[in-house]
Amino acid sequence: MSQLKEITKYRGRFAPTPSGMLHFGSLVTAVGSYLDARSHQGEWFVRIEDIDRPRVKVGMSENILSTLELFGLEWDGPVIYQSQCIGRYQEALHFLEALGLIYPCNCTRKEIADSALFEFEGMVYPGNCRNGLHSERNNRPSAVRIKTDTDKVEFHDRLQGRVYQSIENEIGDFVLRRSDGIYTYQLAVVVDDGWQGITHIVRGADLLESTPRQIFLQKLLGYPQPHYLHLPVVTTAQGKKLSKQTLAHPIDAKNPLPQLIAAIDFLGQRPPPELIEGNLNSFWQWAINHWSVTHIARVAYAPL
Repeated sequence: MSQLKEITKYRGRFAPTPSGMLHFGSLVTAVGSYLDARSHQGEWFVRIEDIDRPRVKVGMSENILSTLELFGLEWDGPVIYQSQCIGRYQEALHFLEALGLIYPCNCTRKEIADSALFEFEGMVYPGNCRNGLHSERNNRPSAVRIKTDTDKVEFHDRLQGRVYQSIENEIGDFVLRRSDGIYTYQLAVVVDDGWQGITHIVRGADLLESTPRQIFLQKLLGYPQPHYLHLPVVTTAQGKKLSKQTLAHPIDAKNPLPQLIAAIDFLGQRPPPELIEGNLNSFWQWAINHWSVTHIARVAYAPL
């Protein structure tokens, strides 16, 4: 499917969901991806992942972008919005359909749970609809699933090391388009990264187990595999991921420097005390010049 030219220059991205304002955990991801790109003299793009419309809150895209600007994170090129890329996701689905690799599924969660095995991410889809829909369920709306196989998908993460997964055994045939017609993260992110020519993906370790699925789709769609770096995830004192669901406080856009210093400190970059006495320009100059992945803790989750 892919007709993209080979890209040799570093191209990174930050891809927030506009379901709320940026919090410290999302700032850590933004800063980490930005520093990795700029320290490699690379490009850094911003993509707004607004395809899941029920989760999108009015005004949050603009709020996120203005916050990034106030913190001195300068992106290259225009901002990409997933909601404007539906045609590309549909084209990818048609391509996979022509290969005989997708099928409709109208199972309910209860029906899957009643026959599923359970692995690290929960239920493994048992393939109930792989050989056709059950006639008694024809009036239900259908999702679209991809046929997986037992081959292990393996990659090397720049921080977490070797990661591998047998998708069929550990995940099952996963959904590419939901029954409500919304394309899933797994398909959209692969198409977006491939279309933008992203060469390096820096994001939170909560997405580490999704990566084999994305590599699986990259191969089918003919996209090159990016390099991956999964950063430790900021958690609450109770060990839960810092997020909008755990009532994470938004970052203070009026006072960026202390929060930026806290972000690189969380990432093990050992900022000198006098950095707080400078400004955004001196902060970014120091942070880019001293960025080192080897200083980041390998743990997947770390308390704030």
